[in-house]
Amino acid sequence: MTLHVAESRTFKTHSKKIIFFDIDGTLLDYRKRLPVSAKEAVHRLQELGHEVALATGRSPFMLQRVAEELRIDSYVGFNGQYVVMRGERIYTNPFQEEELGELSLFAASSGHPLVYLDEDSMRSSMMHHSYVEQCIASLEYEHPECDPEYYRGRPIYQTMLFCEEPEELQYRERFTGLDFVRWHPFSLDVLPGGGSKAGGIAQLIRRMGFEPEEAYAFGDNLNDMEMLQYVGHGIAMGNAPDCVKQIARYVTADVDRHGIASGLRMVGLLP
Repeated sequence: MTLHVAESRTFKTHSKKIIFFDIDGTLLDYRKRLPVSAKEAVHRLQELGHEVALATGRSPFMLQRVAEELRIDSYVGFNGQYVVMRGERIYTNPFQEEELGELSLFAASSGHPLVYLDEDSMRSSMMHHSYVEQCIASLEYEHPECDPEYYRGRPIYQTMLFCEEPEELQYRERFTGLDFVRWHPFSLDVLPGGGSKAGGIAQLIRRMGFEPEEAYAFGDNLNDMEMLQYVGHGIAMGNAPDCVKQIARYVTADVDRHGIASGLRMVGLLP
């Protein structure tokens, strides 16, 4: 059951907690800006001695601006496939090259572009496609350069598949060893099988000495659902879909209505 007020409970844990924040639609508003109230709230958590980390579908090169502005050096990237603790990479889970080869052939035969991502860059399987342009622009990046062989000989941690919802079923049925998570009407994130933000968070909190009950997470989209269920305190943004709100322990205000600051007060982490 989703709770909209903080519960009073007693745990045999230390007072320091770890708080994970998704980026798009959670920390960043609809204009991809970081609200002043969110920035001040995160800095206050840090002043109180709590650990703060990002948990995002973005690649490391796509999250650096937010990380630097918030003075965060721990993160779960690529929806859990790439984990950094205090500036040190501690876990990665790349695709098998053969898996991406099969996916690439099938997507090309279906006329659907892919974008391959590693920690430093991204490349498209097609020279130009309107779906790629629209989706990547929503992240404030330009259409990637074309290199359909980019996945060969390097670790790829996440791939974007560009197709509409009725067309995705063929991929789910054919590639059962991969996970597909829709994040845009025209795009899905493709992950190695079993990959999720929850898995990446488990790697980080274990290394930092926390229990799941001592972890908090804020998210707003479908790729946040495992994360919100895994941590002891999952907080859905007010702008999240109903299915996300229903599995979260708490629901805060919209991202553009001081949702981060309000949620942190709700759960008792800030006065």
